[in-house]
Amino acid sequence: MPVRPQVSPQVPRPLVEGLEGLRRELAIPADFPPGVHAAAARAAASPRLPEADRTDLAFVTIDPEGSRDLDQAVFIQRSGTGFTVWYAIADVAAFVGPADELDREAHRRGQTLYAPHQRIPLYPPRLSEDAASLLPARTRPAVLWQLTLDERGALTECAVSRALVRSRHRLSYEQVQRWLDEGRADESLRLLRTVGSLREGLERERGGVNLRIPEQEVEADGRRWRIVHRSMLPVEGWNSQISLLTGMAAARIMLAAGVGLLRTLPPADEVSLRRLRETAGALRIPWPEEVGYPQFVRALDPARNDHAAMLYACTLLFRGAGYTAFNGCPPRNSLHAALASHYSHVTAPLRRLVDRYASEICVAVCAGEPVPGWVTEALAKLPGEMEASNRRTAKYESGIVARVGTLALSARVGEEFTAVVIEVNADGDKGRFMMREPVMEAGIEGEHLRLGREIRVRLVAADITTGQSRFDLIAAGEDLHPGGS
Repeated sequence: MPVRPQVSPQVPRPLVEGLEGLRRELAIPADFPPGVHAAAARAAASPRLPEADRTDLAFVTIDPEGSRDLDQAVFIQRSGTGFTVWYAIADVAAFVGPADELDREAHRRGQTLYAPHQRIPLYPPRLSEDAASLLPARTRPAVLWQLTLDERGALTECAVSRALVRSRHRLSYEQVQRWLDEGRADESLRLLRTVGSLREGLERERGGVNLRIPEQEVEADGRRWRIVHRSMLPVEGWNSQISLLTGMAAARIMLAAGVGLLRTLPPADEVSLRRLRETAGALRIPWPEEVGYPQFVRALDPARNDHAAMLYACTLLFRGAGYTAFNGCPPRNSLHAALASHYSHVTAPLRRLVDRYASEICVAVCAGEPVPGWVTEALAKLPGEMEASNRRTAKYESGIVARVGTLALSARVGEEFTAVVIEVNADGDKGRFMMREPVMEAGIEGEHLRLGREIRVRLVAADITTGQSRFDLIAAGEDLHPGGS
């Protein structure tokens, strides 16, 4: 349930105590120590710049509206019957040295945290939103990927090195989608659609899975905060495919070199898959034996209540993702099962700690140089650091969503609502439900809960400071059936 970056609005007074209490509970720092701010100012004034200059490439950044921590810039051109994807990634190592003040603080944080009223960045804003960010019309040091694809969009060659780049424009997803729809996009953006679509096709061929669950997001407009369900624009999927392509190229380089840091997800076991088939049966969603899991998931429509409940059940197979470090011998379990590919995180170094390390490995390998000792020395600890950071991030984001949800409901105690059960325990007496209006997820207890069943609930309490809402089960309707909504 991500919280997208927003321009800081005035926080409604009832939320202040709840959000501050959540931050303190999770030991999230309110600011950087003065010494770290000073180190960022010094680093911004004297970055380590590469000799190569690729400011001739017409890069643009594509991000959510209002973003300033711009990790990635893209430029795509035709190359014979195929394509060349140039992907510039902010070069954090040009500013941050091994074991310096900025590095130590980044290890304590792990990643950037987003809330509707503020960002809690991995690096001080002087770097993450200014000197290191790929802002338009400014020359920046970058880790530059050159990815050669054939006419099907398959990767044939990859290389990465350091270079100076200069983004032409800072674009939003909505802006790019509108230009593409209206036929006003330039060739590089049109090729983003082409290459992104080809890569989505290859993902389907590999058996990759992308759960299209509408994201719960917090919208903040002055004192009006609310939770909305937002479906991804097509351009977000195409842009994501470029990032995934780069991560797959990075994994290929590291596996060949015998040293690296992969993002991994174990394959689903037979027990879990059998349980999902039972869930589909309970929801009366046909799942023929000859149809595999990826094909089944792609046919689900998140706008239907029964299918939405099924998609939430499918998220169980995505649990267990982690990082796997290796040095000398590739790991036995090296695949990311959801992507059906090897994969590494290298495209968000301003917002995620591990990306800087994985990028350094790839740059060194492609240059024919030894991987820096400060990188290999950190490999063993990085998976644990990132897992701890991911747990804290998940608690923070879900805590924000819960508190905003209770704010919206606090004036409606005593009212009844219609919802659909999206999770239930084995005994059928505890579960979670989803309401579409207002958008809300919450827990419920009662007899005969069944996945996908429409229920009526009454709100009996809503505590904004803790984000706890309590509902009583009034009645359960008939089981949903295919075609229901």
